[in-house]
Amino acid sequence: MAEASRRLIFITGASSGIGQALATRYLQAGWRVALVARRVAEMREWASSQGWPVSQWAVYEADVRDEAAIAAAAQACMESQGLPDVVVANAGISIGVDLSLAEDLTVLRDLMDTNVIGLAATFQPFISAMKLRGHGTLVGVASVAAIRGMPGHAGYCAAKAAVVQMCETLRGELRAHGVRVVTLAPGYIDTPLTRANQYPMPFLMKAEAFADQAFTAIGQGVRWRVIPWPMGLVTMLLRWMPRWLFDAIAGSQQHRKKQRRQ
Repeated sequence: MAEASRRLIFITGASSGIGQALATRYLQAGWRVALVARRVAEMREWASSQGWPVSQWAVYEADVRDEAAIAAAAQACMESQGLPDVVVANAGISIGVDLSLAEDLTVLRDLMDTNVIGLAATFQPFISAMKLRGHGTLVGVASVAAIRGMPGHAGYCAAKAAVVQMCETLRGELRAHGVRVVTLAPGYIDTPLTRANQYPMPFLMKAEAFADQAFTAIGQGVRWRVIPWPMGLVTMLLRWMPRWLFDAIAGSQQHRKKQRRQ
């Protein structure tokens, strides 16, 4: 297959965890990959160490909280590699929030800027071009934490719930134009983000295994997919649990230890 005809995927938060695993999975499938990271030198060094053909990947520097930077990265990608077939808004952070603390309002803002505004800023540069072309896929990485509010994680739960609703809204807006919107809701995935957690993580999954299932879900154009599937059963239970019962269970839990961004 000629390089120019290979399909292209654009992934934010590609320097570790889910983003890195997705990039590897797609490249192994013959796709070209556009990797967005804050630390470009480290990202390029890692990609080179994988022995990937240089014609199949490129790295762009951007922090998704910087709207101008992510727009510039998107433009550079379209100019050098072409319009992506798939755009994955994966960059995100998870930090505990205590809303009784004034200083945690800054933490809340960081969560929203990264997980919500960052997703919108990632999608925005590609939407009109995909509509004009008549096809494309936007992928929002949410979380099972979007389903109900968990003690100690008011900000993260709220941000990921916003991701789910934003993707749902875009799905309705873009369907007639041939652009699909996929929402992925990971459970506990073994990444640098979760390794600092000091509480039980049921159904913990390797990032590579997540990437395999995500690759299939994105290819199928599913609207919503919880990975791994046992967490899907948990989310169904949580979604339909009466509020009085959920409040009783959640209220009995201790607030989880807060993890600050490094």
